[in-house]
Amino acid sequence: MAFRAKADMRMAGPWLSLCRARALGARASLVPKAVLPFEAIPQSPGNKWVRVLQVWKEKGSENFHLDLHRTFQELGPIFRYDVGGPHTVFVMLPEDTEQLQRVESSEPWRTPLYPWLAYREHRGHRCGVFLLNGPQWRSDRLQLNPDVLSLQATHKFIPMVDRVARDFCKALKAKVLQNARGSLTLDIQPSIFHYSIEASHYVLYGERLGLLGQGPSAASMGFLHALQAILKSTVQLMFMPRSLSRWVSSPTWREHFEAWDYVFQYANGAIQRTYQELALSPSQHYSGLLGELLAHAEMSLEAIRANSVDLTAGSVDTTSYPLLMTLFELARNPTLQQSVRQESLVAEAKISENPQLVLTELPLLRAALKETLRLYPVGIFVERRVSSDLVLQNYHVPAGTLVKVCLYSLGRNPSVLARPESYHPQRWLNSRAAGSRLVHLAFGFGVRQCLGRRLAEVEMLLFLHHVLKGFLVDTLTQEDVRMIYRYVLMPSSLPLLTFRATS
Repeated sequence: MAFRAKADMRMAGPWLSLCRARALGARASLVPKAVLPFEAIPQSPGNKWVRVLQVWKEKGSENFHLDLHRTFQELGPIFRYDVGGPHTVFVMLPEDTEQLQRVESSEPWRTPLYPWLAYREHRGHRCGVFLLNGPQWRSDRLQLNPDVLSLQATHKFIPMVDRVARDFCKALKAKVLQNARGSLTLDIQPSIFHYSIEASHYVLYGERLGLLGQGPSAASMGFLHALQAILKSTVQLMFMPRSLSRWVSSPTWREHFEAWDYVFQYANGAIQRTYQELALSPSQHYSGLLGELLAHAEMSLEAIRANSVDLTAGSVDTTSYPLLMTLFELARNPTLQQSVRQESLVAEAKISENPQLVLTELPLLRAALKETLRLYPVGIFVERRVSSDLVLQNYHVPAGTLVKVCLYSLGRNPSVLARPESYHPQRWLNSRAAGSRLVHLAFGFGVRQCLGRRLAEVEMLLFLHHVLKGFLVDTLTQEDVRMIYRYVLMPSSLPLLTFRATS
């Protein structure tokens, strides 16, 4: 059962006008128009210094995605946005992403996440691919791709994630059966957060944290709390000017640095343990990414540590919020939930025997995840600083301009997808929609697409596969969940979900 978002209904008129205008413009003349100068690109209204002050004061903008969405509807599919710094242009159509990809260099530049970079600079730590740019980024990325992003690597770590997903469902079922009503109603997000960290840590370091059991170790809880502190302080610091934040936010900086210190020390310990175990008894079976990198001996220990930490810190929000929102959408669309559950039940025998088949035997579940990431993209835009001049929407965009593709607006554009306000996973089973690779950019595009996307996809697929075949998921909440922007897009309040064991 599809739903209709209230905000999208209010904005339907401007969108349809834009679509009609584009169609009429395309038929009006076959003669190419003269390319317009950069200065002719429509500019976001308002005073840039007022915007900057508001962002600093509020430590960001919770409605940033909505503000951008509204601006597209007012100005069209391209506009300039000035908050100081380099020229920034926002776009939201697949053809513009295609143009960006055509001119993409072999070393695409991306804005580093300042609080993470500041810690590494201050402590003298090497950066990983998440923060690097230029030749060093390319060198690290080419060495990591085979062990992290390739299909062969994915097949290796799928059984590890499968064990964690099965353990999660076992623990959840035990809690449900302890309730006399035979059901359990809760905010599931903290449990999903634990699952994401447990699965990612197991694949990266080859060790279980024990977060799904009754008594995780003090070291495991310290690692968990450090990651939570990093995510919290990042949001508080990322919008603060560097010249001001050192004295305005010193307690927050201290918390941020102490949390990173713990994570780096933890990574050092994991590297030492793995290195010693491999030296004493080389393993003949897959034991995680860290073991693979150490065994290959192609990267320095500093590079391995830096990239392991980057993957660890970047893996949590990538999966936890999409999992929560997928469960919520299936809970308020029970007919769809039943179809997805039936698919999992039919495929379970094959997947149980060969977990790698989770990639091919669950097309509707994969489509549901794509639909969730379309409506609720974790990162609201993909950015590139263009290395050469190009033309977008008949405007000249000079080299050095920062171009941001707004995923939130791309996913809600009726000229790109039919009924974009509806949660309709079946749209991705249609060959025409599924074949439009630049319509769905949740993990980016090109050579700088998300390095951990395969791990994230596997974690989400296996989690939902095991949960849906073992539980009925219900909710009393039928209203759309308000999403807010805090570096990532997240629900402002978490809907309660009720789980009932099916067997």
